[in-house]
Amino acid sequence: MESISVLTIISIAFLGSFGHCIGMCGGIVVAYSSTKINTGWSRSKQSMSHALYSFGRITTYIILGFIFGLVGGVVTFDNMTSGILLLFTGSMMVLVGLSLSGKLKFLTNLEHSVSKSPIYQKTFRSLIGSDTLLSFYLLGMLNGLLPCGFVYVFAITAASTGSPLWGAVVMMIFGLSTLPAMFSLGFFVGIFKQIAIRTLFINIAAILVIAFGIYIMYNGYEYITDPSKIILSCHI
Repeated sequence: MESISVLTIISIAFLGSFGHCIGMCGGIVVAYSSTKINTGWSRSKQSMSHALYSFGRITTYIILGFIFGLVGGVVTFDNMTSGILLLFTGSMMVLVGLSLSGKLKFLTNLEHSVSKSPIYQKTFRSLIGSDTLLSFYLLGMLNGLLPCGFVYVFAITAASTGSPLWGAVVMMIFGLSTLPAMFSLGFFVGIFKQIAIRTLFINIAAILVIAFGIYIMYNGYEYITDPSKIILSCHI
């Protein structure tokens, strides 16, 4: 992967996590922080609980990245299909960026939660009622399956790599970049409730998402219009 793309993914995911992710998934973090974690636990055990939850979420992202990269590898077999997939990925990113900035309700319409399904509710109740360290990891994996427009965009980006390995890497980078916000939320819930801070991060993330989307669309345009362009195993 190109270094500029890796840095862009990190920047978008990091800044976006302090805005969009905390707003969407913060309730779950607050719920398990207040329900599952005993105030009598040592600081190290509490930290381990938060870390396991986060790494469970990242595990799900890596699996999704592998699957989407595998699917992308099946369809990206020439310049035309590669270009179309990149144009679609870039367009999705621009829509997400506009949604983050409040110009559209794209993310809201995309994020139809499955949390009301009987299977999810039963599993969630079982995990939220357990105080074992493994339950934190499994709860994180469950949270990683919740519909999220931000995750969808990076999953499509993973598909555009055309490789299960690089698809997994993209989602791993995305997950690790959201780690600081989601991990620290468990300890500093009040800080991230400040509207001014969240708005700042969201606006910066929106600009980066739109810029990266345009960059991806340009790459897609080049794949379609320049037959001599070599198809790489990883397009980002």
